[in-house]
Amino acid sequence: MENNYHVPVLLQECMEGLAIKPNGVYVDVTFGGGGHSREILKHLGDEGVLVAFDQDPDAQRNRIADPRFRFVDQNFGYLKNNLRLLGYKQVDGILADLGVSSHQFNEPERGFSIRFDADLDMRMDQQRPLTAAIVLNTYAEEDLHKIFGLYGEVQNAKSLARTIVTSRLENPIQTLADFKSAIAAHIPRGKENKYMAQVFQALRIEVNAEIEVLERFLEQCAEVLKPGGRLVVISYHSLEDRPVKNFLAKGKFKGEVEKDFFGNDQKPFNVITRKAIVADEEEVARNNRARSAKLRIGEKL
Repeated sequence: MENNYHVPVLLQECMEGLAIKPNGVYVDVTFGGGGHSREILKHLGDEGVLVAFDQDPDAQRNRIADPRFRFVDQNFGYLKNNLRLLGYKQVDGILADLGVSSHQFNEPERGFSIRFDADLDMRMDQQRPLTAAIVLNTYAEEDLHKIFGLYGEVQNAKSLARTIVTSRLENPIQTLADFKSAIAAHIPRGKENKYMAQVFQALRIEVNAEIEVLERFLEQCAEVLKPGGRLVVISYHSLEDRPVKNFLAKGKFKGEVEKDFFGNDQKPFNVITRKAIVADEEEVARNNRARSAKLRIGEKL
């Protein structure tokens, strides 16, 4: 089950980054197929604990039968509260592997993939009310323009937004086929897949409020990690990597590091990775998903 679900990216590098103590408490906030979690458990002794988070109902089927393992079916934006409920005020390490799992892309009805005609859903958490179809059919033109430009880095975001707003007056956009026919004139020839991937990325980030959730998560990591605890984050595009990089370096997402009265930096983390760690050619050949992965590690001060 695990292999077709999701091959864990940068597995050894993550384990080294976490610097696992056998009796520590660790959190895998993106459980998915459980690849990283299984590896963490191998490094833990009898007293160690691994808490795994995943809001995707499909991920629950991969739960690990191990007395040291706890599963939380929640989004990692609620990290702190859920750890408190389990009785953990502070933990020794946190791992986040951001982005969509290959399994989610391969399930047509989830609406993540440009390969299948399906309803435009894209919710990682099926309880959320907002779907990609709702975004396309109800958002104002300037909001669509902003989403495609900011989250998808789509070149013709403005004219794309206008076309969607005009097209939906005649026919609502419910499926991938509806969407492609509505925007056919904007899709660059020979670059269809890349263009649609950017557009889909923008919609997915909006539907799942991914950037806000990521920022909320990072702020909570600074609160729940013990001094010396490690935060290990893999991101797959610059929109995710930028807040991670800024927060580890400065303790905030924009602007400069704040200083105290004596001129000392006020920031929660010491950066372990001056440059992001990337996968080697061998791993990329084995697992295409590793191609764009960037790993950053911080240690709680």
